[in-house]
Amino acid sequence: MKQSITMPRLLIGGTASGIGKTTVTVALAAALRRRGLRLALFKCGPDYLDPTYHARAAGVVSHNLDGWMMGRDGVINTFARASQEADLALIEGVMGLFDGAAPDSDIGSSAEIAKWLGAPVLLVIDAGGLARTLAATVLGFKNFDPELNLAGVICNRVGSRGHLDLLRQVPSPAPVMGGLPRHPEQAFPERHLGLLTASEQAVPQESIAAWGKLAADWCDLEAIELLARAAPAVPWSTDFRLDAARPRCRIGLAHDDAFHFYYEENLRLLRAAGAELVPFSPISDDHLPAVDGLYIGGGYPELHGAALAANRTMRAEIARFATAGGTIYAECGGLMYLCQEIVNLEGERYPMVGVIGSRAVMRPRLQALGYVEALTTRPSPLGGAGATIRGHQFRYSELEPMPQLPCVYQARKRRGGTAIAEGYLIGNVLASYIHMHWARSPEIPRALVAHCSDSSNARREHLTNGR
Repeated sequence: MKQSITMPRLLIGGTASGIGKTTVTVALAAALRRRGLRLALFKCGPDYLDPTYHARAAGVVSHNLDGWMMGRDGVINTFARASQEADLALIEGVMGLFDGAAPDSDIGSSAEIAKWLGAPVLLVIDAGGLARTLAATVLGFKNFDPELNLAGVICNRVGSRGHLDLLRQVPSPAPVMGGLPRHPEQAFPERHLGLLTASEQAVPQESIAAWGKLAADWCDLEAIELLARAAPAVPWSTDFRLDAARPRCRIGLAHDDAFHFYYEENLRLLRAAGAELVPFSPISDDHLPAVDGLYIGGGYPELHGAALAANRTMRAEIARFATAGGTIYAECGGLMYLCQEIVNLEGERYPMVGVIGSRAVMRPRLQALGYVEALTTRPSPLGGAGATIRGHQFRYSELEPMPQLPCVYQARKRRGGTAIAEGYLIGNVLASYIHMHWARSPEIPRALVAHCSDSSNARREHLTNGR
């Protein structure tokens, strides 16, 4: 069915990482929400953390848009579906505006997403100590890719209102639409994987509100809104289902402070395939819910090792579920949780589920970072051999010793190199360090739902025959 995307929209890009894109996005979202607008929020790239800040500011779930993992159709479909009830969409970029999966093209970059979606770009610039040089910076970005609509500038870390007034007078090829002053007391906290998750404990609502008030006072919100409404219509052909299918199975979704890294599109695809997702907490719940399968995503299990270890009942029930033939799909933090134990940077050891006979040991330096493409080489809870899935790694832990288990994936980095065996299979348990995105491979969530349903039926039949 052919349609057009007419949603008012803006992409908030930056000159580099750490320039303040998340702060600007949160501030504008909070300010525009106060004006009564219903917002849709998106994050370019594979990041799980920035969307939690978006959700706090806008009151809606934020979705990832990643050109390399999802492809053009996946990006456009996700954007169109997730923004259909909104008045305006804000898309936060990743790294610098033109940085992505390759140094010589815009693959996986914010610029690629902006062009696919016809989104005008607000460029965030660190204006500390800057005046007329602003014009040269903006001119370079504007001329670098004439297909991109670089339509406005937000000056971050300005020194004063007088400084912002001066910057507005600079003859820039894209107008300065406001700025934000330095506000270190409201800065968002960080840790080794980037920003902390935007929980109430880490980021009080007063901090979100303070940034929204600053944006209302220091930015021309009317001009920014008009810029978004000037975005052109983008042709779009859709073939996705908007509604979830009739439930075929119940999948327990680990979700708490230790496990919360999930791509929202993956969850939608599971529901569309017939999964009822049942959240549970490996930290605080006394028992597993009545489910046909488990999905244990990434997160920070190393920060909650003591609490996870203390919940002996939950660990034992997950181990029994696996032993009885239950389907479990685990990614990164979920893989660590299924190991014998987690060893943190201080050398403290915490017993975990024990399905995989290895330790997950934290290291002070990154052990893996970047895009990965995996080819399935044997049947698993994700279906048969021969499927190609794209994903991302970002981890500080490694397994000791390496599991002596069958592997489902031949995984290769985006930039080439030797393929490695990954995706450890034990019974109906598949665990991997790779965070997969299924937009390019919708057959994967369908296979997982079918596997959960089939394995649950088999377990019931076994129990019935055993009587």
